[in-house]
Amino acid sequence: MTMSSLARVVITDFVADDLEPERRVLGCLADVEALDATDEDELAGRIEEADAIMVYHNLCLTGKTINRLTRCKLIVRCGVGYDNVDRKLASRRGIPVANVPDYGSEEVADTAIGMMLSLTRGVALLNSRLREGRGPWFYTQAVPILRLRGRVLGIVGLGRIGTAVAVRAKALGMDVAFYDPYKPDGYDKAMGIRRVEDFGELLSQSFVLSLHCPLTKETRGMVDGAALDRMPRRSYLINTARGSIVDTAAIPAAIASDQLAGAGIDVLPCEPPQAFDPLISAWRDAEHPAHDRVLINPHSAFYSEEALLEMRTKGADACRRALLGEEVATVINGVHCEKGAAHDAID
Repeated sequence: MTMSSLARVVITDFVADDLEPERRVLGCLADVEALDATDEDELAGRIEEADAIMVYHNLCLTGKTINRLTRCKLIVRCGVGYDNVDRKLASRRGIPVANVPDYGSEEVADTAIGMMLSLTRGVALLNSRLREGRGPWFYTQAVPILRLRGRVLGIVGLGRIGTAVAVRAKALGMDVAFYDPYKPDGYDKAMGIRRVEDFGELLSQSFVLSLHCPLTKETRGMVDGAALDRMPRRSYLINTARGSIVDTAAIPAAIASDQLAGAGIDVLPCEPPQAFDPLISAWRDAEHPAHDRVLINPHSAFYSEEALLEMRTKGADACRRALLGEEVATVINGVHCEKGAAHDAID
């Protein structure tokens, strides 16, 4: 096979240098370029002639960019969620949009369980207070701590990650319940967990509520102040899914009133957060109870060295398949990669 010209694969954001994983997968099929953009406007004039695009989570891909693409054969969202890509517009333009749904399930599940254990066992609270010299060097600062065995872990969204969390929580002896109206019947019986048909009912039962659903019109803001009020007093919230599923501004008041005993937040509606964000302000304020009882991470639950490499290579492999006109199994907008789509790049 001789090359008349190489295809062009553009990585919009997140990956800045050392493109060896992508180049290893794409070989002599394509040149790979990382734009390291933080805003969609930075893509103008740099992406229009891309043959395939890899996008992460630092920016959105909207009509401003998609309408200017002249030869794009695939947009791959290198991650699970794809709310930052206008996939409906891409469909109208005939551009397949794919994701990488199976790269970091273990890591996100481990983070959710880790946050839960750190909060419910008082680990984070005691470490925070003792480090700052506040209170006695004694367990009573974390009273009351309740045994996890038999308590309800409520899971919203029983996909790959939600399932991995359920398996881990069962090993801890928890009573695992889930709400997922799109999950077929039978998974509850197969896994030995409980299905709850109503979201409000799940809220009312959950000692710990862990979110593992995509961000959609349905789920945006679904955990607001009213939802937190429906949870048992001194319960816990874990969010490793998408920031905008939770009205994070409601968390400080719920913590201050003891409605929530703690919260573990890996994702925020705006990342990095603005200085006046109510949750961030309370979390940084040593006088606010959220300072000791809220854990915040910088959208890092997905990360391990293995998961990062897997995400990059699987995203690159999707591009390789699209350039060769092969099927991309993870396309999520119903547009098929065209046979012979790489003929412009391969002689």
